[in-house]
Amino acid sequence: MSVELVLGLIIWLGALFGSVILHEVAHGWVAYRLGDPTAKLAGRLTLNPLAHIDLTGTILLPLLLILLRAPFIIGWAKPVPINPLYFRRPYQGMMLVGAAGPLTNLALAGAATALWYPLHQLPAMPGLILEGLGALILINIILAAFNLIPIPPLDGSRVLAYFLPPRGRMMLHRLEPFGFLGVLAVLLLLQWGDVLERLILPLLRWLEIAD
Repeated sequence: MSVELVLGLIIWLGALFGSVILHEVAHGWVAYRLGDPTAKLAGRLTLNPLAHIDLTGTILLPLLLILLRAPFIIGWAKPVPINPLYFRRPYQGMMLVGAAGPLTNLALAGAATALWYPLHQLPAMPGLILEGLGALILINIILAAFNLIPIPPLDGSRVLAYFLPPRGRMMLHRLEPFGFLGVLAVLLLLQWGDVLERLILPLLRWLEIAD
């Protein structure tokens, strides 16, 4: 394995780890502000990666996707525990908690873009810095879009539940045990139709990551 490939893996995995950790901390912080101390008591309102790492979602799956040169990279950290019974309005509270993660990812993507564009104009700027910022932009956009899919247990389902009538919320809860299959089906359909490649490749070329 070449040094260039190793450095690339470190950059992309580091960007992914940091992004998913901040995503989960945002969930816990908003829940805490709304009166739920569960995440704080569990020691999850921390940036220490050891408190958030999920072997499959944070390490194995992203590494496999990178090695396979997949057109997208997804992953997750260990979910932050939330108890909606602490919220004065449980569905509103869960909507705000759910939205906090993707909004954090969009904020990170925006901040990385704000840095990438002027630094890209500098002739002597190291390529690794630009690649790191590019990784943050791409990964956070994908994480935000992926988590906003309104299929449980993704964050989009928490947002959707707030706007549904009671019967719709009940149906959404019943789908939760099968949610991962639904998410997998959506990803396979997007990949089958080359939708992911068509959406992501222009961004990669703009960031000068793809050939």
